[in-house]
Amino acid sequence: MRTLLLVLLLFAPALQAEPLANRLRHHPSPYLALHGTDPTAWQEWNAETVARARRENKLLFVSLGYFSCHWCHVMQKESYRDPEIAAFLNAHFIPVKVDRELDPALDAQLQAFAEATRGQSGWPLNVFITPEGYPLFALLYAPPAEFLQAVQRLAARWDEEGPQLARLAREAALPPPPPLTVEARFAPAIGVLYQQRLVEEALAHADVLQGGFGKVSKFPHAPQLAALLAIEGRKPNPRLAEFLRLSLDQMARLGLRDHVAGGFFRYTVDPDWHTPHFEKMLYDNAQLAAVYLDASRLLARPEYRDIAYETLDFMLENLRDVSGGFVTSTSAVDEAGREGGVYLWDKAELARLLDAADYSLVERIWGLGEPPSFELGYLPMARIVPTAAETARLRAIHARLKAERARRGLLRDEKLLAGLNGLALAALARAAQDEPRYRPAARAVRDFLVQRLMTDQGLRKGIASGQVLGPADLEDYAYVAEGLLAYALLDESLGDRERARTLVTRAWDLFHGPHGWTLDTQPLLARPYYQRIVPDGATPAPAAVLIRTSWRLGGKPLRTRALRALNVGYEILDQGVFWYATQVAAMGEIQ
Repeated sequence: MRTLLLVLLLFAPALQAEPLANRLRHHPSPYLALHGTDPTAWQEWNAETVARARRENKLLFVSLGYFSCHWCHVMQKESYRDPEIAAFLNAHFIPVKVDRELDPALDAQLQAFAEATRGQSGWPLNVFITPEGYPLFALLYAPPAEFLQAVQRLAARWDEEGPQLARLAREAALPPPPPLTVEARFAPAIGVLYQQRLVEEALAHADVLQGGFGKVSKFPHAPQLAALLAIEGRKPNPRLAEFLRLSLDQMARLGLRDHVAGGFFRYTVDPDWHTPHFEKMLYDNAQLAAVYLDASRLLARPEYRDIAYETLDFMLENLRDVSGGFVTSTSAVDEAGREGGVYLWDKAELARLLDAADYSLVERIWGLGEPPSFELGYLPMARIVPTAAETARLRAIHARLKAERARRGLLRDEKLLAGLNGLALAALARAAQDEPRYRPAARAVRDFLVQRLMTDQGLRKGIASGQVLGPADLEDYAYVAEGLLAYALLDESLGDRERARTLVTRAWDLFHGPHGWTLDTQPLLARPYYQRIVPDGATPAPAAVLIRTSWRLGGKPLRTRALRALNVGYEILDQGVFWYATQVAAMGEIQ
């Protein structure tokens, strides 16, 4: 009897542990809710989950993705819904699903870990983290057999060598950088030097035949384009201007842009801009609308203004919510799960919708004589540059196809995020300076941000499924403040200027200190992630946006902080400036 009692006491914690169960079915994030029926027992990333990993001495399997990520959905279908793989993950790990748009700070830290350990990053990103909170191993998309083999090997090694692996992860973690005392000074000549380097580096990496950057796939790189345009505006460079025109022409003419209903896709998988992944992101379109507006003036190309307006109209028609804010994205797949199903056309459908003359025109311009690049058909694009008369006819054809396409189901990520709406507000306010019809939309998103997400306690992250999300992070504060300042300039609103100042001041207090920048206020990993300067990603570096907004707002306290933040990180910039384009652009504003 005493032996039985001793056994029960020894194993009581295990017997009392609640079995893992999927907790995402009713999550407000549409992306996480999509995983709510997976057999993988997904947990949320929170203190409770980390505590459970420590109690059970299990590795956390943290998988990051987002609603519009094509390969995230592929891996879900192939692996996370596979009963054998799910059972193994549930037995040996604490599986955690993260919407990277809700936790960009965690995503940035784990992307940096993947880049450092694998030489590449992206989504889906899967990182195994020790119970103490140190990243151990990262992998990206992998076919199911390869993925299962990898997790089986790691589980076996953790069972056999757990303490050693935990020590290696702990020792590999970078310590916080030493604290700095920085003078509030910045020589404009330094900014000129780094702007020159950015131009040289960009042109060295430029695809001078097809435009853009890269030899395998093509992303729009909106932060870099915006910075290069700003430099071109200050000191014209014929070679740079030619490259910018080429890039913007190719992006608008070929497969990166939706010629039927407007808006830009996330990227193309080929260097020729022909074959996109079909997700459309609010952040890309807001930034590119602003880029084309600037380019129309700086490069003397009035047609770019039309592309900017078309992009904003896409946002208003397809991404606007009844609240006045904008949702996050549209999916690459249609309601039937077919990639590009909303955007592609087969010849029979086109022949039914168009008369012989119009069909002949699109056949020549779109390249219908060639085999289709997609299983579902052809993507409208100008493989041959149309004449002015043909352009007018194509507009009418696109309007007819747009009406037909409206019957197809377009899936949206309905989250309303503060930072991304700040980017949209900045673009709309800029457009409204010349085109008054955008004023009401700018006012509506301004009201959404001010009335729904700004509180006396600070900025909220956003709203999803009617629920207000938690505290905002650095990118939310930076982008909303810049958007409010842009709107204040449009509306001559002292109140919104002061709101921007309040957000900027709070952001400095929350996210910047002697060790550098942090991206959030509630990290759960073992060590905070500090950065001397923050790189650009698909969106501009939020720290650099905060610096330039502080400078534009003026006043000694904010400008002092901006100068101190610019006066560090030269050793990083000296290794390459392409990924710090917004930081370099901020330097150019200091006179």
